[in-house]
Amino acid sequence: MLIISTVSGARKAFDPAANGGQSCAFVPTMGALHRGHISLVRKALETGLPVVCSIFINPAQFNDPEDFRRYPVSPDQDFALLEREGVAFVFHPGMTEIYPDGAEPPRIYPLGPLENILEGKYRPGHFQGVARVMDRLLDIVRPACLLMGQKDYQQCLVIRKLLSLLKISPEFIQCPTLREPDGLALSSRNLLLDPESRARAPRLYETLCWARSRVRSMPFDQIRRRALHRLEKAGFRMDYLELADLENLQPLARYPGDPLVLLAAGKIGSIRLIDNVIAG
Repeated sequence: MLIISTVSGARKAFDPAANGGQSCAFVPTMGALHRGHISLVRKALETGLPVVCSIFINPAQFNDPEDFRRYPVSPDQDFALLEREGVAFVFHPGMTEIYPDGAEPPRIYPLGPLENILEGKYRPGHFQGVARVMDRLLDIVRPACLLMGQKDYQQCLVIRKLLSLLKISPEFIQCPTLREPDGLALSSRNLLLDPESRARAPRLYETLCWARSRVRSMPFDQIRRRALHRLEKAGFRMDYLELADLENLQPLARYPGDPLVLLAAGKIGSIRLIDNVIAG
């Protein structure tokens, strides 16, 4: 496994001419890898292409400096995990390699309504930061396919929009959310949960499943009211719990007869968790 820290080294290593004419399968991460990341890597390996995994904690997508400061960092452990899985390349750049012109954004991406609802509403500027780093990474890696996890459902839609804006067409592969045995969605932030919060955290998924079982039979405002009450009793301070269209995340008042998505975000203790389930 080759660990690369510079853009020039990455462009040379990922050039199809250096890999028997093959492009690559790309798994972007911010490190602190867990089984969810590894499931993406294994799916990437199934393509038969060389696999590139990036590890870069992107400050541009953190609207809370404290969240950025305490994001878990474990590069040596991450490298060992990826090497065991058979990853060909790890791209682990420093800040100036990704942002050589400094922190100020050079452009605004016209992401449309997706940018300002749900996560966008509670994390202003977040998706511009996501778009900015992904634009840069995609330009460096130039993959044949890009793999991301469904847990960040809104982010997946934003990246699809970005690919359209950039007029590039790697295959986008959205992989299912992996969970702990008690239902908690795997996340690097789970490492920051204290024992009491960790014990309560699975209630988020449990409540989403409870809501999903009722969307065909009850108006969603009634479901939301009862679901939020359940979560507040469990110690969550919720930002949102919404029923939305699968393609544009516009909120829905009731089940429309087509597949949809339930999304939720809130804090348990000091750690903010997000989750979603497909319904219908």
